[in-house]
Amino acid sequence: MRRAAIIPTFLLATILPPSDHAARADADALAQRQRAWEAALNAAVDPASIARTHETLAAEPHVAGTEASFRVADWLTDTFSELGYNVITPEYWVYLPRFVDASLEIVSPVAIELSIREDVLEEDPDTGHPDITPGWNAYSGSGEVEAGVVYANYGTIEDFATLREMGVSVEGKIVIARYGRNYRGYKAKFAEEAGAAGLIMYTDPADAVRGETYPHGGWAHPSQIQRGSIKTLPYAGDPLTPGVPAHFNAERLDPDDVDLPRIPVQPIGYGAAEQIISRMRGDPAPDGWHGNLPHEYRVTGGDDLRIRMRVEQVREITRIRNVLARMPGVVDPMQMVVVGSHHDSWAHGASDPLAGTMVMVEAARAFAHAAQQGMRPARTIVFAAWDAEEFGIIGSTEWVEEQIERLTRDAVAYINLDMSVMGDQFRAAASSPTLHGVIEEAARAVTEPGPDNTTSVLDAWMARIPPATPGRPRIGLLGGGSDHIGFASHAVVPSISLSMSGAEGVSYHSAYDTIAWWRKVVGDDYESARTLTQITNVILARLAGVASADGYVGLPMLSFERIAPAALAHLDALAARAKTLGVAFDRAPLDAAAARVDERAAAVEATLRARGDTQGLDAGVARTMMLVDRAWRDDEGLPERPWFRNTFVASDETSGYAAWAFPLLRREIEHRDDDALRAAVERTRAAFERVERALATLETELSE
Repeated sequence: MRRAAIIPTFLLATILPPSDHAARADADALAQRQRAWEAALNAAVDPASIARTHETLAAEPHVAGTEASFRVADWLTDTFSELGYNVITPEYWVYLPRFVDASLEIVSPVAIELSIREDVLEEDPDTGHPDITPGWNAYSGSGEVEAGVVYANYGTIEDFATLREMGVSVEGKIVIARYGRNYRGYKAKFAEEAGAAGLIMYTDPADAVRGETYPHGGWAHPSQIQRGSIKTLPYAGDPLTPGVPAHFNAERLDPDDVDLPRIPVQPIGYGAAEQIISRMRGDPAPDGWHGNLPHEYRVTGGDDLRIRMRVEQVREITRIRNVLARMPGVVDPMQMVVVGSHHDSWAHGASDPLAGTMVMVEAARAFAHAAQQGMRPARTIVFAAWDAEEFGIIGSTEWVEEQIERLTRDAVAYINLDMSVMGDQFRAAASSPTLHGVIEEAARAVTEPGPDNTTSVLDAWMARIPPATPGRPRIGLLGGGSDHIGFASHAVVPSISLSMSGAEGVSYHSAYDTIAWWRKVVGDDYESARTLTQITNVILARLAGVASADGYVGLPMLSFERIAPAALAHLDALAARAKTLGVAFDRAPLDAAAARVDERAAAVEATLRARGDTQGLDAGVARTMMLVDRAWRDDEGLPERPWFRNTFVASDETSGYAAWAFPLLRREIEHRDDDALRAAVERTRAAFERVERALATLETELSE
């Protein structure tokens, strides 16, 4: 099967005049203008500016719905406005929980009160801020229970199956499980479905300690607690308004009809967890279930060990606020590229989310600086700071649901920057296949962190992680867990998640996620943040395009030749999984469909190469390009998850974070349902055909 080369389309003679222009701009002049724009953007990136933004945003804990969160939103609004952006602050009224009180204690064989707060550290005064709550899991059920204990390893669906096979019942028990392997909400869901009376979650040192602990190093302190939502609904966003924006007067579901957690759930640090695990006297845990606490791990606590837990939360309609800064395109202001990171956090949030939010703000500064020099985007760029992401991807989802028609028609791409600078190594990128090329080209255009470094990010990336395909870095699929979900899974807008990693430590969702921790562990020179901002700038610039002096704009850089190879690689993996599970998977119709898509993509690229003169093209061609990714949308949605409409990729059903390629197929393979799998093959084949037709339409328009 043909493997076409990447075409950086803004460098080709593939330029679009607006419909009322008859003349065409010179392609070389446009490419030169694009390069000058990108150089100006990246020269404007200032590590000191990023540091100031970081300090300001992380000055205090700012949980969604609190006054502190609105102070952050106000600062963002003022900052974007001062930079000259058109700023809007859409607000939504969503169903959020609020921490009231909680306690956890060992009742017998000895009475011990277990801490649900982190220790205040003298070396980091921010850890003693009075607005830091005890550890809590949002949407936990409220109540008090006293019971014996069962250890469930990571609390995955497989772990609970293992307990059943061992003859261990969790009925009426308090389950203790360690964080990792799946989204925390599924631990609660599986525990409740198994009949547990309550759930305790903790971070085991096996998963979060690989050196000195904070404040001496960066690894998890014994009292460190991971907060977080445990909402597991078949849709993202507000629990009471699925599919529609949560306006003040929106029609809402009855909360009693929504499948939110009912059992109490409490997170703790591994220091407190050790008090429980060290007193368990039941059967030894299976191989692979042992962490790094210095005690035998056992699946049951024995007759004497009893725990009492009490959780009190209030769920209520709460106002949240997104902040969106818009730089209108000077040629086609309707088409837009969106880049975002959320602004709410569980405490100070220096890492999550602000290590990404600061990049987004600095990119906005750079584009504003270039605009003052007369270099503006041809298409609109939207810089977005989302609210209430931590409670279940709420702020971004509500905006996507509100703007769904416009996004379907006009969105070129979405770039997500949540918690994106966590080291000095660019090695974590995930995206839709049509955006692989622009990520690679941006990484080629930017050098590694450090003022004297001449190695490109792309070369260093491929040296760290050997490519599966020669000359092309590994780029993953988008799973769950952040604000790309609404764009990629519901609106089916091609999306990117970018990050730099490699820092030696973890402070995730804890009171230790402070500026002091981040600068100690990630670095205080902000060179990594500069690098990622520059990569983001180039991606934005090549998707939005710079307008020529005569008002022309290059086509957005989308890599259609990447679709079929990516699809075939994922089909190979699905076939292997089906074989492992003993499921009959006839992939032949899909292989044939992928081959036709590959042929059409090759024809489109050949037409772009051959047509040096694009006289007569109009702005509709760029919109036709965007329809290719939209063709993966199936309005019927996924089984039992109709809000998820992307047939190419979705987050999985049982971990919440992992990505499922071709989720219609993957679901039925996992369920070992041969009949349903045949139907899924047909629906997926139909999606391939829609992609092929969209490419055929594009080829025709380019040939006219």
